Parts: sequence; structure tokens; C-alpha cells
Amino acid sequence: MVVWRFPHKVFHRPAARTLLLRRTTPMTQPEIPPQTGPVPPPVKGVAVIEAALSTLPLSPGVYRMLDGKGDALYVGKARALRRRVTAYTQFSRLPERLRRMVSETVSLEIVTTHTEAEALLLEANLIKRLKPRFNIVLRDDKSYPWLMLTEDHQFPQIAKHRGARTRKASYFGPFASAWAVNQTVTAMQRVFLLRSCADTVFANRTRPCLLFQIRRCSAPCVGRISETDYAGLVDQARSFLAGRAGHVQQALAAEMEEASERLEFERAASIRDRIRALTAVQGTDVINPASLGDADVIAVWQDAGQSCVQVFFVRGGRNNGNRAHFPTHARNAEPGEVLAAFIAQFYDDKPPPPVILLSHPIEERELVEEALTLKAQTMGSRKRVEIAVPQRGEKHDVVQHALTNAREALERKLAESAGQAKLLAGVAETFDLSAPPERIECYDNSHIMGANPYGVMIVAGPEGFRKPAYRKYSIRGPIAPGDDFAMMHETLERRFSRALKEEETLPDLVLIDGGAGQLSAATAVMEGLGLGDVPLVASAKGPDRDAGREWFHRAGHPPMQLPPRDPVLYFLQRIRDEAHRFAITTHRAGRSKALVTSELDEIPGIGPARKKALLHHFGSARGVKQAGLADLEAAPGISREMANKIYRFFNPG
Repeated sequence: MVVWRFPHKVFHRPAARTLLLRRTTPMTQPEIPPQTGPVPPPVKGVAVIEAALSTLPLSPGVYRMLDGKGDALYVGKARALRRRVTAYTQFSRLPERLRRMVSETVSLEIVTTHTEAEALLLEANLIKRLKPRFNIVLRDDKSYPWLMLTEDHQFPQIAKHRGARTRKASYFGPFASAWAVNQTVTAMQRVFLLRSCADTVFANRTRPCLLFQIRRCSAPCVGRISETDYAGLVDQARSFLAGRAGHVQQALAAEMEEASERLEFERAASIRDRIRALTAVQGTDVINPASLGDADVIAVWQDAGQSCVQVFFVRGGRNNGNRAHFPTHARNAEPGEVLAAFIAQFYDDKPPPPVILLSHPIEERELVEEALTLKAQTMGSRKRVEIAVPQRGEKHDVVQHALTNAREALERKLAESAGQAKLLAGVAETFDLSAPPERIECYDNSHIMGANPYGVMIVAGPEGFRKPAYRKYSIRGPIAPGDDFAMMHETLERRFSRALKEEETLPDLVLIDGGAGQLSAATAVMEGLGLGDVPLVASAKGPDRDAGREWFHRAGHPPMQLPPRDPVLYFLQRIRDEAHRFAITTHRAGRSKALVTSELDEIPGIGPARKKALLHHFGSARGVKQAGLADLEAAPGISREMANKIYRFFNPG
């Protein structure tokens, strides 16, 4: 007899509740490649779904198919959960991709929502966070920069901003890259003469900086412009960024004529230069479509079973740049299917604009519009989001331009992938591997005289460097200062012990930055863990430290060198240099963190605020350490009990 239990798990999300359906008896599934080979028998997966149907509601929500490890296989949304999930029990009618998903399903989780639009938003959030391998997944771990116009200073600053919006300011964007926002900041300086310096720099200036000399700042720091006149420049800049550039240009023209009539020719010439700069910024064509206002242009191009989604950001009729994305999906996914999944995940953490132009129509367009409108309202926008596929006019030209960029980006990626595949085949031939490696891990250490030691791992494969897979290891020891062999031993032991414990993917090749000694340390670790069959290669530059003359060491093989101009050699050098770069930056970050810590951080109950108060009162950590009990009690924010605790910490006797 099979017993089912249905514990409830509440999510911290409005109008959401989870119902977990899981068997108490273990169910195992055979290891099946996700895209190749015959489809396994569906009996167990279908049984899991059929047993859950009787308890599923007819309300909207999101369902998750989980495998034996508890990892998400697939995330989907539904208007009526029971009706949608019932379709998975009709195994023969499912496409091959979903048949594999059902076959590997061991348990099912659901989250109910009030509306289908809420379910769509939650589905996108879960797909982006869990990355199920049977979904179309947007892999985008980069944040987008914004242009910030501060509001907490009498002379507002214009600057690039990335991250949380904690400062009181107006934010304009997003921009596709730091270069795009820097170009806009430069243009705003030329037209509106706004300051870009930090408040600390502004407060300590005694004479104008170079930006004033080259007419890119009005120098409010030294009183070259009044607060009222500067506020007028800020209002003009705000109007320009809001898409009212025509009004700004008319106001500047009137101001120039007024200055000419008053015979203030220098001021008139300065305003003329600003008008010229403004005209250059707001050129209108397919690159800067003035008729769009605020919109995102999203186009998808497919080739060889892959997709490139190109996104153009248009704000106020100006192009804020573009970025290419390469979502993962099944080879037979349709363009509209890819776009629909992309849009929902793309706007999970950013406000959607009022207009989204697409290259292909998507299913459930009205539902997606409703969900994005709901997302925009939660982020402070009152405008309804409209999705369109233009067929003519300037909007159609902009979409075609984005489509051309998507095609070219995908062609470049495919060409790079072909070159990468050839290099990986060369690596396999060089080191006698059975097949081109799908995962290469490279390890390196970094320290200064044994201080702040770190070991790092980087990962490379057919798609280049996989930075989300990078790992850093703070060496715990005890290790003699400068003992690189012991550091490498600890790094590899921690990495592969965890890999075995959590059944993680093992590499096809392990590269070690070092010579025969490092190879011996690595070999001892791998054999001790029962992983002696994982290929190990150590790369050493030799006594002259000449790049290009590296010696490669392998257990049971004599050291070897590759020809100086061999592409495989360059490829291995890039991997080693990337590991070295990551090790150096990791060590520097750890060293910088250590420099700002003190003994005060080790005292229980001393947080940043109390630490700051103590340092301000006594001048240094040494002053706190030497202070008497009465002096500690007199410090601001320090109670008698806390003063006793601090005194006992430094005077345990």
C-alpha cells in the first residue's frame, strides 16, 4: 500500500500557498540523458501525477515537477491547476521533451494564486531562480546600469548607478551597458552643465576642476552659478530625459535670443553650443526612433537549434543601447514560445516600459500584458503595458534592425562555438582523452608570504568560461606560510569531497597551475577520494618563466611542450591566466576585508554602529583596548553591561 502525505508550506508571497505532494516510499529513476536515447517507461512518473490529481484545486497557480534529488525539472502555470496537470497523464500525446520530464518526475509541488496573471509572474520568478532543465531559461546574471539624478543635495549630481536604489534620486533607464550610460552622462554634461563629482569632492573644492574649463560643468562647487540657475538646468535635464527634448530646445533658443538682444554675446555663444550639442544628441532615425517614446524592442533569431534574443532599450526616443541574450531551450522551440518565456523572466526584476515591440507574435498576449501591467504597478508605474508586433512604419523598421542584430550575434556565437569545439578536440588529442572535454576545471592559489591564502577554481567548456561555476576557498589550514602544495591539497580535497557528497558533475579534465610537485599533491587527493580516473594536468612555465614555453606534467608520462604557436597552447594559457586573475582578485578582496577588521569585530554584541562609536570616541582599536571601565561607560551608546563585556574581553584576568 502506498501512503501519501500532504503537508502545507507557506510562501512569503501575497496570495500564495504551497501544497506538497510526495511519496513516503523512495522512488528512484534511471539516469537518462535529457535529449538523447529512447524515452523510458512512464509508469512511475504518471502514477505520481495521477495520485496528486484528486487533491489539486481548479484555481490558478504554478506547479513544479521535481526529480529524486528534489531539483525542479519543470515549472509551469495554469488557469486551472487540475485541468492543466491532467494533460501530463496522457503520456502518448506529449512531445518527447515533456515525456522525458514526466518519466523523471518523483514529486509535485503547487502554489495557488488569485489570478492567472499572478501565476505567470510567479512562474517566471521560479524559472529564473530554479533554472529547471526542461523549461526555456534566461541565463542573465548581469545587472543593468541606470542614470541617476540625485535629489538629496542643493546642487544635484548626475551619475551612473547600478544596484539597489537606496539614495533619494530620480532614476532613468535601464541602459544596456556601462558604455551607453557613460555616453549619456557625457552628453548631459555638455548640454546641461550638471556636476558629476561625488558630494565629498564637491564639498572640498576651492577652485573649478577641468570639466569647467572644457565647458562640461557649471562649477556650482565654487559658486560660479547660483542655486536658482542650477535648479533651472536640472529641470531642463529632467524634461529632456522624460522625452520633452523639443520643449528644452525651444527654451534654449529663446534664451539665446534674449542674451543677444542684451548684447551678452559670450552667454549667447555658450547657449548656442549647448543647442548644437542637444541637436547632435537627439538625432532621429532607426537608431533613435523619436516616435516610440519609452519602449523595449525585442527580437529573436533562430539557427542550428539555438536562439538569440536581442533587446533594445528606447527611452524618450533615444536608444539606450542593446544586449544579446542566449536562452537555453529545446532545439525545436518556436520563436513565439521563446519570446513568451523570455519576456516573463526578463521583467522579473525590472520595470517594463509602456510599449514592448516584438519580432514574432506570442500566445496569450493579453495575459502577458496583464501580468506586466501588474508588475509595473508594483514598481510605481500607472501606465498599462502594451505588446505589439508592428508590420509597417518606423516601429517595424526598428524591429527589423533588432532582428538583424540578433542574427549577427547568433552567427558570431555559432562561429565561436565551432572554434571552441575545435580547440576542445585539440585538448582531447593532446592529453589522450576519450572525447572532447565538456567541463575543464583549473585551480590556482594566491597569498602574500602566507597571509590571506585563497585557492580558486574556474570552469571552462564549449561555451567558454562559466563564471557562475567559479568557486573560491579560503584556506583554513593549519598550513605553513607559503606551502603551496598544502594549499592545493586542501582546495582539491574540499572541492571533490563535496562533489562526491552532493553528487555534483565531475570534470573531464583538471588543470593545475604548477609543476610536478603540485601534480603530486593533486594526485594524492584524487586517489584518496577514489577519483584517480579523473585526468590531471599540471602546467609550469619553466625556469625562465616564459609564456609559450610551458611544460605540461601528467602522471605516468614524461613532461611535454606544445609548439609555440599551437592554438591549443593559447587556449590552455587563457584558461590558466583566467584562473590566475580570479585568484589574484579573490586574494586582494580578502586582504582588503582583513585591513578594515579589528579585534572589536570579535566582541559579541559589537556591531557596525557601536564599533563606529567606539572608534570615533577613542580614536583607534588600541585606544579601546587600553581604556578603563569608567572610560568605556562614558563612551556614547555604550551601556554599563556592554562596557563590562568589552573590558572583560581585553582584560580576561
